[in-house]
Amino acid sequence: MTTTESRLLVVVPSETDPPARLGQWLADAGLTLDERRLGRGDALPETLAGHDGLVVLGGPQSAADDDATSPELVGVRALLREAVAADLPTLAVCLGAQLLADVGGGAVRRGAEGPEVGATLVAKRDAAYADPVFGPLPLAPDVVQWHHDEIAALPPGATLLASNPHYAHQAFRVGGAVYGLQFHIETTPEMVRAWAEHDRVGVAASGLDVDTICARAEAVHDDLAETWAPFAARFADLVRARAEQVA
Repeated sequence: MTTTESRLLVVVPSETDPPARLGQWLADAGLTLDERRLGRGDALPETLAGHDGLVVLGGPQSAADDDATSPELVGVRALLREAVAADLPTLAVCLGAQLLADVGGGAVRRGAEGPEVGATLVAKRDAAYADPVFGPLPLAPDVVQWHHDEIAALPPGATLLASNPHYAHQAFRVGGAVYGLQFHIETTPEMVRAWAEHDRVGVAASGLDVDTICARAEAVHDDLAETWAPFAARFADLVRARAEQVA
């Protein structure tokens, strides 16, 4: 009996936001990761042919950047459009989610309520309970936020899966298998400290100091793993099912 290899393209727009724990969870779930680190000069494939799923991570760029400002995002947008058209299992995180909203016909803008940074909660919406990936999550899972832009409008027909009082569009699904997360689940304490030390505006908006933000984030990292590692495994199930479908 042979096992179909499930290949996941992992796009890393910035070295500030590597796959970290999310990458390990997906590998532990049996996926073969094809990592493309744009900050190191890795080339993106022209299409998603040969891949059964897509992950797009975050970075300091903006989904509002034009092609001249962030040329590395041109290919990322093209891959996200292809994933939406094919309903390819996709997990787009923070900047990735904003790019997904943008290419899908939604809207991204500077956050009307200012930056959202640090450990916080999001709340599942009713539609999440019927979703194969979001359904088993607790009602209000811990997450780490770090964004200055917001998803002001979801793509037409998208399903809202999670919100919080600060920004409504925290998680959504386009089609049946393309997911966007405004928040982070992949972080390590070291990543959060690096972000905090380099983002004076975001830290100031939080009303907390760097050490307090980092301590609060570190305190929830075990809970993040308990909640989001199984989430990653459920997403991996979608990728494997896609691989078997096209084998």
